[in-house]
Amino acid sequence: MIGSVYRRYIKNNLFMKLLLSFALITILTIITLSYMMYHVMSQSVVQREMDNQKKAMESVNAFLSEKYESVQSMVLGVYRDPRLAADISYFLQHDFRDYIEHGLNRYYEEDVAPYGLSYFANRLEDDPDIRNLMLYSAEKQSLYVYNRQKSAKLHVTNAVHSYVPDAMALDNKNVSVPNPWIRKEIDQWDPRLFAVRTAMNDKNSLKYIGQLLIYFDSDGIWKSLASYKETLKGTILVLTPDGHVIFDSSGTYYGKSYPYMNQIQQETGMLEQESYITTLAQNQAGYVVVGAIPKQEIAAASQGWRRTIIIASVLGILIAILFPSLVVINFAKRTNKIIRFMKKVETGDLTSRIIEPKEDELGQISRSFNDMLDELNRYIERVYKAEIRQKHTEFAALQARVNPHFLYNTLEVIRMRAISQGAHDVGEMIFSLSALFRNVVQQKAVYTLKDELEACRLYLELFRIRYKDRFTYAIECDRELYGIPVVKMFLQPIIENYIVHGIEADRDDNRAVIRFSRENGTIRVRVEDNGRGIEPQRLEEIKEALGAPEEVGGSFGLRVVYERLKLLHGNRAGMELKSKPGTGTTVTVWFPEKEGAGESNV
Repeated sequence: MIGSVYRRYIKNNLFMKLLLSFALITILTIITLSYMMYHVMSQSVVQREMDNQKKAMESVNAFLSEKYESVQSMVLGVYRDPRLAADISYFLQHDFRDYIEHGLNRYYEEDVAPYGLSYFANRLEDDPDIRNLMLYSAEKQSLYVYNRQKSAKLHVTNAVHSYVPDAMALDNKNVSVPNPWIRKEIDQWDPRLFAVRTAMNDKNSLKYIGQLLIYFDSDGIWKSLASYKETLKGTILVLTPDGHVIFDSSGTYYGKSYPYMNQIQQETGMLEQESYITTLAQNQAGYVVVGAIPKQEIAAASQGWRRTIIIASVLGILIAILFPSLVVINFAKRTNKIIRFMKKVETGDLTSRIIEPKEDELGQISRSFNDMLDELNRYIERVYKAEIRQKHTEFAALQARVNPHFLYNTLEVIRMRAISQGAHDVGEMIFSLSALFRNVVQQKAVYTLKDELEACRLYLELFRIRYKDRFTYAIECDRELYGIPVVKMFLQPIIENYIVHGIEADRDDNRAVIRFSRENGTIRVRVEDNGRGIEPQRLEEIKEALGAPEEVGGSFGLRVVYERLKLLHGNRAGMELKSKPGTGTTVTVWFPEKEGAGESNV
């Protein structure tokens, strides 16, 4: 089935092959460009979403860093105020009852109320994200706790009865998840909390005396993500180095260890599903912000682009194929029209003409085809007339060759009579004429340059005898050229023109010179004389007559030589005339050296 369709519609149909090739190239090109465009757009979507998530992660990091810095700022505020530093130092190194008595005594003696604990109570009121603020005394192993209700409670955490001192002694990072023993001690079990703590030293002795520990509400991080809530994709987590979850935007892993801790250092990895991963570490505070976007969400975001690119590609393919197809079909119709006319010409109808008004390549072919038919008709007419002339010529040649020996014998009788009467010059002329006549009428398989030179010499010798010392001639030809085949009698008409029209009987220096030369495979013959010359107007008429039909113009001899050379050698042969009145005439003839063998009798 496919083979028959190929043989019928494609195999011998150039335009169908062009159309199919163009369609295939177009489809492959558009599909390739569409794929590249989709790939670039997909990468752009991925990059945009990851950049958006990274900005959100930076906001989360900025929020956590702010809380971390606020805790450090609280401690620095204590150190900057000597009375406050002394009050807090006394509080952390003595029992609570002693601290109260010490404060009353100072108030009595200095009229200054203690404000160490109120300083931290005010900080709790200033930051709504603080859930608990705790002061731990390392010496007394007690924990003083504030909550959001601004109530305070002192917890005795002696190492004998509690693990809190051990938990506070651990070298944890500054930002972490709340310790479970501290949670138990203060009865705080909300999983959405993160802890920030810092050591406190005595200002004077620099002795470690305790710690400031603050629990922040993790939901406060959402405030930093408010501007990204509509566009944020994937999940943002804040993790401790050991994998505990400080913040989880999905709410899945609060109170748990993150199970994919080993995969977060990769750019892509399998979490709940294959995802793009970005990390932002905060070494000073000791946490890492992780962003994970599932690849399926990215693909869903680029779904609209993919649909648009597919529709645009299909439309592009249809347009790119439809319009060229219409143009190709139009060309095919016009080409088939030309082919039909060619087939009509093959049947012998030379009157058919292609009507094609357009100026494109097919229009030029049509007009060239019409011109060819016109030229063919003219050529047929010329050949037909040439054949008629050839028949006449052959008939005349047959008549001229009737019993030529009768003419030879008659001329020989006349020559002997002239010699017997003492007219030796007449006898010599008759001998030259007889030899010339024999040379002209005899038929040879190959007529060479040597034969032509001999005929010219005999003809010139006749007139040398006639004019005696008033006319001389010279023939200059290398013997290597003697064997070259030439057109018979191509020089005699040129010499005859000089004898008839150029020689001056009253001068005693008439001279004709024939020179032969070989130039790049071309034989050049130069016939020079010092005769009357030709008037410029007459010279132009002769030149025009060379290419004219036989019935038009004069200079029959030169025209016959020119036509015979052109007929045998084409454009590689030619003739040139130069003349100046009173100075002489030069006729130059050239033709190719190798061509023409076997055609010398043309």
